[in-house]
Amino acid sequence: MAQTSTLLVSSSAPLASAGPTQAPRAVRRNRQRRLSVKKTLSGSRLLGPAVVVGFWALASATGHLDPRTLPAPWTVAQTGWDLWTEGSLRQDTLTSLARAGKGLLLGLVIGTSLALLAGLSRAGDALIDGTVQVNRSIPTLGLIPLFIVWLGIGEGFKVAIIAIIVYIPIYLNLHAALRGIDLRFVELAEVSGLNRWQFIRHVVLPGALPGFFVGLRMAVTYSWLGLVVLEQINAVNGLGYMMFQATNYGQTAVIVVGLAVYGMFGFISDLLVRLVERRALSWRRTISN
Repeated sequence: MAQTSTLLVSSSAPLASAGPTQAPRAVRRNRQRRLSVKKTLSGSRLLGPAVVVGFWALASATGHLDPRTLPAPWTVAQTGWDLWTEGSLRQDTLTSLARAGKGLLLGLVIGTSLALLAGLSRAGDALIDGTVQVNRSIPTLGLIPLFIVWLGIGEGFKVAIIAIIVYIPIYLNLHAALRGIDLRFVELAEVSGLNRWQFIRHVVLPGALPGFFVGLRMAVTYSWLGLVVLEQINAVNGLGYMMFQATNYGQTAVIVVGLAVYGMFGFISDLLVRLVERRALSWRRTISN
């Protein structure tokens, strides 16, 4: 022990006495700080949409934008307020939220379960992954006629289609994250004497969380994209139905109101997922934080 301490002291002494060797380290640290991406300011993601609305308002105010093609922002805002006070926009919004929420929850459960089975089991991977890849190659919206025959034109087929749209990105990203766990972590867990459950809990699941949240963000967006189409097929309520009826009567402002509500829901839901991801992955240090 005394010899080891003597060697450590003697080997570290030249490093401590050599002044010039400290400079490259400091320069290296500063270079890393300069090259890193600055942390995003709070509310800065609203800057892009605000610029788009500003140009839209400017083009409308100067007469360069025909109101029959795209009404002015203040016209759209007034139309949205009128629909909200009448109660129709409020009811359609709640209906669309319920459909998207049910489909998202069902797809989240299915996608996560299949990814865990395929990612943590050789037999599960053999049985599940190929089937999911075939399903991914089939246009989901092309399944609508078949699901109408199976489930009718009620709420069931709409929720089922949204669930199929949602589970695929969750499965793909989570499965890839599970299969992409560094082999060195596996070796370290074996050396540490972890059993399989401890290995999954302390190594695999935390390591796969970034991929899961990427899939979740994509799934939330896809749920809204699918809802736009589904609510225009044999629906009697919802934002898509409202837009379809407005198309028949040439009410462009109502259509833009529906698109704006879809856009706001997509933006807010993505923001909420980002917040949850930041809390769940607070231990991770990346180039952005």
